[in-house]
Amino acid sequence: MRDDHPTLLNVIDVEATCWDGQPPPGSVNEIIEIGLTVVDLRARRRLSRHGIMVRPTRSTVSAFCTELTGLTQADVAHGMTFAEACRLLAEEYAAAERPWASWGDYDRRQFARQSLADRVAYPFGYPVERGHTNAKAVFTTAHGLRRKPGMSQALKIAGLPLEGRHHRGEDDAWNIAALVLDLLDRGAWPDPAPADG
Repeated sequence: MRDDHPTLLNVIDVEATCWDGQPPPGSVNEIIEIGLTVVDLRARRRLSRHGIMVRPTRSTVSAFCTELTGLTQADVAHGMTFAEACRLLAEEYAAAERPWASWGDYDRRQFARQSLADRVAYPFGYPVERGHTNAKAVFTTAHGLRRKPGMSQALKIAGLPLEGRHHRGEDDAWNIAALVLDLLDRGAWPDPAPADG
């Protein structure tokens, strides 16, 4: 890793409103939790973990969503707005400058969709794909797998424990960060591009 490359990586995992089947009329998937773990790539360690609650405005937390994530409507009702959460990512976690990763492309796409729908500045570097690494794709290639595993299956393959509750953004980001560090130790994690290049 060259000295001019970023050493901090934001690992993101979002939870969004969801239903067992189609959403109710007028409802859309909205982010309700942003899990974030800051990883120091040079020191090869997880520095901090965060869970940002986000208040949905065009949907509510269903019983199915609560069963999956453990989050209730009451939990997210006092969360910040999506715009406030995006500002926090930019101001406190340098989201526009740091590279970031998630397990798959869902998180990147959900941020792009919701930023457009809510007319909020996309918090990560532009264009939308710049600076983002799909950790699931990297893991799949590094392990020579035919199918892309879910995060919990990937932890088993890597011999790592599942820490916390699966489908909670804060815990999932922490676990994905462990997989990133494992890939880094294997020499499989891509060298991030500088934010301005």
